[in-house]
This record gives sequence, C-alpha cells and structure tokens, in this order.
Amino acid sequence: QVQLVESGGGLVQAGGSLRLSCQASGRTFSNYGMGWFRQAPGKEREFVATISRSFSRTYYKDSVKGRFIISRDNANYMVYLQMNNLKPEDTANYVCAAGSSVSPSRVLTTEREFNYWGQGTQVTVSS
Repeated sequence: QVQLVESGGGLVQAGGSLRLSCQASGRTFSNYGMGWFRQAPGKEREFVATISRSFSRTYYKDSVKGRFIISRDNANYMVYLQMNNLKPEDTANYVCAAGSSVSPSRVLTTEREFNYWGQGTQVTVSS
C-alpha cells in the first residue's frame, strides 16, 4: 500500500508559478513510477506528467511541455511538479499517482497503469 498526500496548490495569476509536492509513504518509493493528473470541474481526469522509477525519464501532456517540470526525490519519497507560465486553462484539481513498474526506465502514461492515488490539491489560475 502506498499513501500519497499532495500540497502546494493555490490561487495564482496567469503567468505565475506554483510548485506542487507529493509526499509518499508505505512501500519502497523507488519501485513506483509517479505521475500527475488533473481534473477540472465538469471534465474528465487527464494526464499531465510522469516520471520513471529511476533515470528520471519524463513525459508530458503536449499543452504543458516547456512550462511544467516533474521531478522526484527517492530518498525522501517525494515527487514534485514545477508549473511555470500558468494559464487559466490549467485550473484544476491536481492529483499525484503511483504505479508499480518492473522497468526502472519506463514511463507510465495511462490511468490504468497507476495503482495508488492521492486526494489532490486545487490550482486556480486567474486571468
């Protein structure tokens, strides 16, 4: 079992930045690929970014490439999402997820690949 707790959300003006954090606990963190998803009101949950167990391979949703950076600290069981140049369309509840992976370099990109989910942290970007 893996528990995930997100923090760092808030209200920011367009063009601003936020750094989301996800604290994991439970099983060995380095055994899991990690991802961030988001869900806006009335919309389906969507993939945002993912990072592999090791070697820091990353993959992003097209609309956030060049603006968001995902990273992880395996020693402290943390994953981060640095969000720059935020836009109103980035407004959503951001959720951290963990998925078991045999390959240390594989990136997980679909919801069904993730086994554990946090509750999320709200990000609101004003225009």
